[in-house]
Amino acid sequence: MQQGLDLLQIIHKGAIATYPLIVMSVISVAVVFERFWSLKNIGSVTLRLTEAIMEPLSKGQKELALAMCKQNSQCPAARIFMNVITRCGGVSFETVSAFAAEAMFEETQKLRKHLWILGTVASSAPFIGLLGTVIGIIKSFENMAIVGTGGFTVVAAGISEALVATALGLGVAIIALIFYNYFQTRIGNLNGLFRIQVANILQKINQ
Repeated sequence: MQQGLDLLQIIHKGAIATYPLIVMSVISVAVVFERFWSLKNIGSVTLRLTEAIMEPLSKGQKELALAMCKQNSQCPAARIFMNVITRCGGVSFETVSAFAAEAMFEETQKLRKHLWILGTVASSAPFIGLLGTVIGIIKSFENMAIVGTGGFTVVAAGISEALVATALGLGVAIIALIFYNYFQTRIGNLNGLFRIQVANILQKINQ
């Protein structure tokens, strides 16, 4: 690699854009791993728990069903089911459904924790990279004006270095956007699963 295009030197020269982008990429990676860990096995645990509490609920053994939910309280579905089961006595079906909808909304919001960071990175990283490129090109033409001679060859190296900021910004944004959309879709699917299983539980309770 040519000395003028040494990656570390380019990053250092474009520090006004490249350093923030590097920080944003590190934060994005941390959020991705944290969400992968938090969303792990939620779907399978939800299905297993629903199947397990169906029989106690059909026999009117709500305390046993609640105990099973408490054993799996790390799962959002378990907390939703506990909310539904504890409030289903002596109230109308519509009231319990409203409580269930509220509980599902709260748990879904928790599942979306930190996703705003990925959305912010995806939307702002290209502009930060573009800012770095514009500043780099301005500096290149300023250097050409100071030298007073030469043409594009004088600024070619500076422009190539400046464009690295745009490439880095786009790279960071693309990765953040992919995972942002992935997690939003996955959480949407989990929310649909919660709704189906809550409906099954309410049907079993009201039989």
